[in-house]
Amino acid sequence: MIDQKRYTIVIADDHNLVRDAVAETLTAEGGFSVSSVGDLPSTLVALQGPEPVDMLLLDVFMPGMAGIGSIQQLLAKHPDLKIVLFSGSVSSEFVFQTLQVGVRGYVPKTLPLRSLTSALRLVLSGQVFLPMSLLSEVNGTPSFEQRGDNQKLLTPKEVNILKLVADGKTNKEIAWALGASEVTIKMYLRTIFNKLGASNRTHAVMLAKAKTLL
Repeated sequence: MIDQKRYTIVIADDHNLVRDAVAETLTAEGGFSVSSVGDLPSTLVALQGPEPVDMLLLDVFMPGMAGIGSIQQLLAKHPDLKIVLFSGSVSSEFVFQTLQVGVRGYVPKTLPLRSLTSALRLVLSGQVFLPMSLLSEVNGTPSFEQRGDNQKLLTPKEVNILKLVADGKTNKEIAWALGASEVTIKMYLRTIFNKLGASNRTHAVMLAKAKTLL
């Protein structure tokens, strides 16, 4: 039976592109009412709204956050809230510490957007979600990411192009800024997408930020 319940989710992240991409993905999937905020004070306000919030997708590095203490503060005020960590660079030790205080999962920003809704629905159903890479690390088995099969580093020029993309520049504007043709920029972007495993410009920026390449 298909779950017809409509879930309310707050995305708490200080990167506009990330928030927009995730919100767009969840909205397109259907069954989600999505709002977004960019810091801890705004998160606290959003959680006090008239409509109960089912899940908080939480970037632990956004402004106002102070590690596990802030998470405990959120759970103390909203004990039934399902909090899922949403970050690109947290240690397995930190993740498991947060699970002990009540967090319901960890979604790395490198997780493909097409897999995001499945992970969140798993948590909403009462389960805990952890990425395979984290479980592999705990079990002592090198994960796909750890082996570096799809982790080729971007060249300085590719990073520069991606920074311009993150700034909202079009291919034409990037080409003008770098003294190159639009065709050349498109070829660079295709290479960047392949290296990062990205499906589009926004996804590439999100993955690069998660890997601290930007």
